[in-house]
Amino acid sequence: MKNSAIAVIILSFGILFSCKTTKIASSWKQPDKQIDIQSLKKVLVVAMLKSENARRKAEDEMVKFLDGKGVPSYSYLKDSFNRKDEQALRAKIKGDGFDGAITMTLMDVERERIYTLSYVGIYPGNPISFTNYYYRHWPGDIRDGYYLTTKIFTVEVAIFSILEDQIIWTSETKTVNPDGVDKMTNEIAKVLQKRMIKEGFISKK
Repeated sequence: MKNSAIAVIILSFGILFSCKTTKIASSWKQPDKQIDIQSLKKVLVVAMLKSENARRKAEDEMVKFLDGKGVPSYSYLKDSFNRKDEQALRAKIKGDGFDGAITMTLMDVERERIYTLSYVGIYPGNPISFTNYYYRHWPGDIRDGYYLTTKIFTVEVAIFSILEDQIIWTSETKTVNPDGVDKMTNEIAKVLQKRMIKEGFISKK
C-alpha cells in the first residue's frame, strides 16, 4: 500500500529560519508508517486562515518548496466550487490525481500582558532588593512601569493520504510573536521536520 502523500511535504517547506519562537505542543501519527518520499506526485496545500492575504502567503510558502508537486487551494478550489459538498470535494481531488494534502489551521491567538518595572532597565544586571523596591515605590515617588503584550499563535498542521482517505499525521505548534506569516510557516516546518524524524515517521536523508 502506498504512503505517497506524507512527509516530503514537511521536508520540502524550506528550512531557512531559526525556530526559537516555535515549539511543538503535541503531535500524533499513524503507527508503523515509514514514508517513501520519492513516491509523492501531487499535494493539495490548504491554509485555513481568515485573511485572504495571509492564506495566500502561507500556501505559497508551503508550495514553494515542493518542487512543483504542491498546488495551493486558492488557485485550485475556485469560488464557484461548493466547498461544503464533501462528496464533490473527495471526487474532485481524487479525479485530479492528488495523492496527498496538507492543512495549516490557526486554532487560537492568546494575548498575554506582562508588567515590567520601569527601573529594571536603569540598573542592568543588578538584582531587585527590598530597599531598592521600597525606595522607588513609595507613594509619591513611584515611577511608572509599562506592559509588554505577547501574542501566542496556536497552529494545527495535518497531513492526509488521499489514496488511503485518512489523516496520518498531525501536530499542534505554538509560535510567540511571529514576524509575519511566511517566517512563521518556515519556523513551523523546521520544528515539525525534526519531530517527524525523531518519531521515525520519515527517514533522514
